Amino acid sequence: MEEVKLHGTSYNLFTYRVIWALKLKGIPFEYIEEEHSNKGSLIMKYNPAFKRFPILFHGEKVISESMVIIEYIEDTWPQNPLLPIDPLDRSIARFWVKFAGDKGSCIGAMYYTSGEKQEKAIKETIEMLKIIEEQAFIGDQENNFFGGEKIGIVDLTFGIIPHWLEIIEDIIGVTLLEPNLFPNLLNWVQNFKEEQIIKENLPNYDEMFVFLKNQREMILSSS
Repeated sequence: MEEVKLHGTSYNLFTYRVIWALKLKGIPFEYIEEEHSNKGSLIMKYNPAFKRFPILFHGEKVISESMVIIEYIEDTWPQNPLLPIDPLDRSIARFWVKFAGDKGSCIGAMYYTSGEKQEKAIKETIEMLKIIEEQAFIGDQENNFFGGEKIGIVDLTFGIIPHWLEIIEDIIGVTLLEPNLFPNLLNWVQNFKEEQIIKENLPNYDEMFVFLKNQREMILSSS
C-alpha cells in the first residue's frame, strides 16, 4: 500500500473532515501538523489557487481541498463507503456538499466581522440552518445521520455545525441552534459528536476557544 500523509492545521474544520474520512475508512496515515500562518513553499506548490491546507499525499499523488480529497479517498478505497449506493441518493448528497461549499462561509463571517456585517452573517447563517433542518435529511428524519444510520459525506461536510459553531456562538455571544427551531439538527449534532471516531478526533474545546477568540481579535484589529 502506498504511504498516505496528511498535512493540515489544528482547529481547522477542513483538516478534520479529512481526518474523519480516513479514520472512518480505516486507512492508515501519517498526520503532519503545519503552522496556521504557513503560506510557504508546500502551499504555493500544491494549492496555489486557495493557499490553504489540508493537502493529502498518496504515494506520488497530491490532492488538495478537503471535499476533493474526500472524493478521492472514496474513489480509491471502496470499503466503508461515505456516499450512498443509490445514484439518486448520491446526487442528493453531492447537492448538499455543494450547498455547504456555496453557503457555509457565513458561519466563518460571523466570527471575523462585527456590527452590520456580523448581523448580516448571523441572518444568513440562520437561513442556511433552516434549509438544512427542513430539507437536508435523506429519507426518514428519525435517522441518526443525514444519509441514514451511518456517517457519510454530508455529515462530514456539515461538520462545522457541531463544535465549531458552538464555540463561535460562545465567542460572539449568540445562540442560533434553538431547540424549538432546530430539533433535527440538534439531534444530529448529538449523534455526530457521540460517534466514537468523531469524539476521539475533535480539538479540545477550551484550547480551540482561546485560539479562535485570539484569531478573531487579531483579524478585527487589523481590519
